[in-house]
Amino acid sequence: MKISFKSRLVSVFAVTAIAGTVMVGAPTVASATPQCATANFVTRCAGVGSDGAPYSFIAAANFNGTVFLYSHGVRPAIDIPATLAPVGPYTKTNAAEPGPLASTDLSVMNKLVAAGYGVAGSGFSRQGINTTEALAANKELIATFKTKFPTTKSVIAWGASLGAMHSQKLAETNPELVDGVILACPAANPQDALMTYFGDALWGFKALFDPTIKVGGYSTDPVVRQQEQYANIGKILTVLSKLSAGLVTGAWPDTASPAGKALQAAGIPSRSALLAVGLMAGVSTRSKHVDGTSGPAGAAETYPLAIAPAVAVLENMGATLNYGTLLIADGELLAGGKVYDNTKTDYAARLATEADLYSFALSGNSAVAGIVNALAATPRETANPAAVAKIPSLVGLSGKITKPTIIFQAESEEFVPASIVQWYIDSYAEQFAAEKAKAMAEAKKTRSYVAPTNNLVVLWAKTAAKYSKFTAAGTPDLTATPGAGTGHCLFTAAQWLAAADLMTATLANGKFPLGGKITTTARKVGLTYDTKFRVPVFKSLE
Repeated sequence: MKISFKSRLVSVFAVTAIAGTVMVGAPTVASATPQCATANFVTRCAGVGSDGAPYSFIAAANFNGTVFLYSHGVRPAIDIPATLAPVGPYTKTNAAEPGPLASTDLSVMNKLVAAGYGVAGSGFSRQGINTTEALAANKELIATFKTKFPTTKSVIAWGASLGAMHSQKLAETNPELVDGVILACPAANPQDALMTYFGDALWGFKALFDPTIKVGGYSTDPVVRQQEQYANIGKILTVLSKLSAGLVTGAWPDTASPAGKALQAAGIPSRSALLAVGLMAGVSTRSKHVDGTSGPAGAAETYPLAIAPAVAVLENMGATLNYGTLLIADGELLAGGKVYDNTKTDYAARLATEADLYSFALSGNSAVAGIVNALAATPRETANPAAVAKIPSLVGLSGKITKPTIIFQAESEEFVPASIVQWYIDSYAEQFAAEKAKAMAEAKKTRSYVAPTNNLVVLWAKTAAKYSKFTAAGTPDLTATPGAGTGHCLFTAAQWLAAADLMTATLANGKFPLGGKITTTARKVGLTYDTKFRVPVFKSLE
């Protein structure tokens, strides 16, 4: 994004004008046209869409015709009290968010606007699972932006987490409105795979650690449903705390199910059962503070083999279980019934593929067999068929890519598994192969081969071999900086801007730059372009 002299001049004012703008508020009454103000060559607009969704957008006097339309990530559909820390406190909001990192770092928006690009974003009329609302809001916002800035030529849809689903959905359903797509840590999955991921983890905790944990079946009464979610999160936090206390000794929480107590009586450590639940669900065995290869002084060799995998799963489970609770409850509300079903899931087969690799941490084959038997004896969850039939319209995507698309993802994500990105890669490989076969068939008729254009680039934040830090007590230091390639959507402003730079260059040239340019751009911001890199697919899709 090269900036001309005029752009550099504008950039000084852009930074001044945008500073202090985090999530731009909007009038509370819907209006046909946005309310705009121009100062120091920068125009900022705010308004409310026809469905009540607040939006905002910004562009400078040097607007070059390209706008970045941002979709923010998931926000809970209910307030969360401070008593449920660290999940709370949270107050439900639909404030507009016109760019990534808007609440903490304005540099992405500042630099884009200064370079001549527009930025825009909606707060959406509904929080939680809101694909339908986001699609409508984004379409309307594009039209509103183009009305204010009629020289608009290109729209780049980008989003993080659930917002990536919104960006992809927009490109799939309305390709005429989108020219490029950027997906960060995308919660954009095939049908109900992500819901299954959350459900499997919750059910495993219910089966072994607390039989009163809910996996589904929330009340339709809004007040009761909210209290049920609060209660479930409280139980999850309690179990996580007790499992943490018993990691080294193997002690079980006193809330354990009869099946869990039987495993305890058999001498199977709780950490082995915890790891088994993580493995069967597909939770990463590396986390923000556990690299899986380092150990504290005096246990450098045994800790990585015996304890580290369970510690990583424990750290990752917080987001998986708590947000899984919120999203499953919200999904049931929208679908009209239970959406999670594991009546046909073969957990023994899932664990079989991992048992040898994690044999020490799982306490051996006999322990694995005992855990598998305990899970087999636990009643399963049965979904409502009519509700399941509605899932594709709520969260499903085809994964078809028709526009230049950049995805960037952390290898060891705890909330939105990298398996989603692998699904994109594999799906597009099939799509591209079909396009190539079609082109070759056409060449036999015309004697002129026109190769299809690659429309997908994936950039990975790979997990380093070692990054764990330990306290004097020999436990992972949870205050240390998270390791690269871990955590949910922990991407920097430089990484967001690198993706934006690659996309604008692609739109200008009609195709992605050569691999060397992509590799260099990614490397400079701590990402990796590696077309041969793979991560495991979803357990539910194996």
